[in-house]
Amino acid sequence: MRGWIFAGTVAAAGGVAVASWWGVRRLQEQHARSAVAEPAIAPPPGPQQVAVVLNPVKERAHEARMLIEAACRGAGWPQPLVFTTTKADPGHTAARRAVDAGADVVIPCGGDGTVRVVAEVLAGTDTAIGLVPLGTGNLLARNLDLDVTRLSQCVYTAIFGRQRRIDTGTMRLSAPDGQTSEHTFLVIAGVGMDAEILNDTSEDLKRVVGWMAYTEAGIRHMPGQRRRRVEISLDDGDFQSRRVRSVLFANCSKLPGGVDFIPGSYLDDGALDIAIMSPRSLIGWIAMYVKIMVQHKRQLPVMQFYKARKVSIRVPEPIQAQADGDVVGPATQVDVEVRPASLLVRVS
Repeated sequence: MRGWIFAGTVAAAGGVAVASWWGVRRLQEQHARSAVAEPAIAPPPGPQQVAVVLNPVKERAHEARMLIEAACRGAGWPQPLVFTTTKADPGHTAARRAVDAGADVVIPCGGDGTVRVVAEVLAGTDTAIGLVPLGTGNLLARNLDLDVTRLSQCVYTAIFGRQRRIDTGTMRLSAPDGQTSEHTFLVIAGVGMDAEILNDTSEDLKRVVGWMAYTEAGIRHMPGQRRRRVEISLDDGDFQSRRVRSVLFANCSKLPGGVDFIPGSYLDDGALDIAIMSPRSLIGWIAMYVKIMVQHKRQLPVMQFYKARKVSIRVPEPIQAQADGDVVGPATQVDVEVRPASLLVRVS
């Protein structure tokens, strides 16, 4: 969810408060873009079984549940099934129980982490996901042009909206101890500095100022030349050695602050936009800041973009990784792949 933590870092370097550091236009394509977005269509007619995966600690969680129950009751549909998340299980079991119960649509009521976990279960199925955003970022909802400030409208769309298929991304990690894990992401994943900042951000500060809390950790991580040597392969090509601060894998573009990371990136184009960030000094950070804010197309040595369906990264020493703002651990190899049209989602 919260890979936008370079926002405050770049803003501090440039002396201007900005809401996001991902306002960058794609500079290079490796694949022709497919026709974007088949039209959204109405769900099957008749009553549907709605299931809710509720994060009970989120503000307005109870209100969201009441609105969903009232909407189903008003439509003459069955009572929605409600499953709650816990700190130990952020929604995997709840989402699987919802699918096993025959839900037509599963609605995660929580932040981007809850949405990601539910989508991980629903990807590759014909069960739709509906979004009732209760987090600080709500990035998938923003990219689907939902009004995250209007809870009742989001509930209506999640239950009665049209539906379309979008891509998801899969990140496979090989940990230093030889264990492997797999994680789904919907918006953006990454390795390097962005994951380190996420891991180092104060939870207390996030509760007070929301996603801007990442600025403080970003400023602490910015100084120096902390670039890491990595080897990168795109679409099964040869590995190339680079020194980077972060490598990001974007499935879409819109992030908080009204800024687009890559304005030409789409949720259903069958590809990922890869950003390789390698600033070495304050000048590099300022150059990135200027490029972000003015949407300049000129290539920068410290900020390069590619398009790929598969990416592999190898590192001599473990590197931290994140998926949609959830820190998923250190790895010595990271394999990322897009899953085209794998998730059915309700839209307005």
